[in-house]
Amino acid sequence: MRMKKIECFIRAEKLEIVKKALFEKGIKGMSIYEVRGHGHQRGMLLTGRAGQYCVEWIGKLKMEIAISDKVNLDEIIDVIIENARTGNPGDGKIFIIPIEDAIRIRTNQRGEEIL
Repeated sequence: MRMKKIECFIRAEKLEIVKKALFEKGIKGMSIYEVRGHGHQRGMLLTGRAGQYCVEWIGKLKMEIAISDKVNLDEIIDVIIENARTGNPGDGKIFIIPIEDAIRIRTNQRGEEIL
């Protein structure tokens, strides 16, 4: 059993495009969270009526997807990148995490069958 969890941080405006592309690849289950953070750019410089100001904590969406080893991980990663990329700083990041086991609470099923 070699399941993986994909955690990706994407721009909120890219959610529907990424979600639709993942559905087309057979990925149906995912969790979405609203998060705030910053990377190397340490925030964003914006200009408003009162002048320039820095927004340190930038809103993103965190998407979590669990996949079995039967799913082509590289293909799923490519789909996320192709559909989330704008080419500008702040497009996000993807993390791949091994899943040791998974259990469906209702039935006590274990492993890849619950995905």
